[in-house]
Formats: sequence, structure tokens, C-alpha cells
Amino acid sequence: MQTSNIILLVVAAIIIFALAAYASYLLFQLKHQRQQQALALEQQKQKHIKRDLKALESISHICRAMAERQCEVSEGSWRLSVLMESLPNYVSQMKANFPAIFTLYSKINHMPILEERKKLSKKERFKLDIERAGHEEEHENAIYDEVEKLLPYTLTLIESLQKS
Repeated sequence: MQTSNIILLVVAAIIIFALAAYASYLLFQLKHQRQQQALALEQQKQKHIKRDLKALESISHICRAMAERQCEVSEGSWRLSVLMESLPNYVSQMKANFPAIFTLYSKINHMPILEERKKLSKKERFKLDIERAGHEEEHENAIYDEVEKLLPYTLTLIESLQKS
């Protein structure tokens, strides 16, 4: 064999080795990147589970307070609606299963609360209170029925999330 062929074979072997080493390096980087992505996804999932658990626990506390008549129907519906809407994985099912809660919320959510309410005159507050009381009376029985169903539903979701 001629020396030029030997040199070409050695150069080719070096190039093949270099390319194989670079390909191995890229595969290692890809594997590491996929592991990092999987870890980030798992952390995100755990963060969402923690957020959902907190919201569901709050929902169960409000349901208990409403069932024991320690919380007004309108206040409870307002709080429950906001909490249920913060659960993207469950909100559509909750809206379908507990429509009276969302209906009352939709009828009263325009009413000012806290500092905004304090800025109103007594006459305006009284007018809003009458309107709110009318909506409460219209939906009260349905809401209490839904609260009785929402509590076990929420506890089941909590149990399910704690297992994941």
C-alpha cells in the first residue's frame, strides 16, 4: 500500500472518530436536555397540583360554612365561583354541575365590594342590597342543594390530586 493511501486512511479514521465523538456529545446533550425538560414539566405539574389543592380546600371550607349557614349565599357563591374558575382542569365540569352558584355570581359580580362599596351613598347601598337579596332568594334553595353536592365532589378531587 502506498503511503498516500495510508495517510488518507488515517485522516479518514481521525475524521470518523471526531464525528463519532461529536455525535456522542450531541446525544449526551440531547439526553440531558430531555431530562431537564421532564424535570421542569414535573415541577410545573406539582406546582399546579399544589395550587389546585389549595383552591379545592378553600372550596370545601366555604361549602361547610354555607351548609352551616355561617356564610351568606351571595358571598359564598361569589367566592366559590372565583375559586372554581381558577381550576382550569375542572371549571367546565363545575359550571355544568353547579350552575346556580355561577348564575348568582353572574347576577351580583357587578356590585362593588370593600372600599368601593363604602364610597356609595346609603341609598345606593340599600338599593344594591335589595337587588342582591332578591337574587339570593331566587337561587338560595338551588345553591344549598349544589353546595351539598359540591362538598363531596371537592373532597373526591382533593383525594385524587393527593395521590398524583
